[in-house]
Amino acid sequence: MEILTGNELTSGGTVYLDAHNNWVEDLQAARLFGKEETAERDAALVATKAGGRVISLEIEEVSQADGQIVPKRLRERIRAAGPTAPLTLNGEIYDRQHLDEDGHVSI
Repeated sequence: MEILTGNELTSGGTVYLDAHNNWVEDLQAARLFGKEETAERDAALVATKAGGRVISLEIEEVSQADGQIVPKRLRERIRAAGPTAPLTLNGEIYDRQHLDEDGHVSI
């Protein structure tokens, strides 16, 4: 199985394509593409590239364990979970960037 992932252009946030062709932050909401769905997967890639809102698109191999989507690569597991150390600046802890309700992040 595969998923599509990328980074939202304005925030850099990690996003995943869901079953409704929306880009979302939740890995568990990602659409799973089977081997017989490469045409649909590739069409989604082309449409996303044309939009320019999500960049650094990648096809990631995943598996399912206990009903959860699990990326096969460590890099992707870290991208999904967020930084491995707290982000701090002048003693304040910052959260990762998130999409707004409409799927966009304001700067």
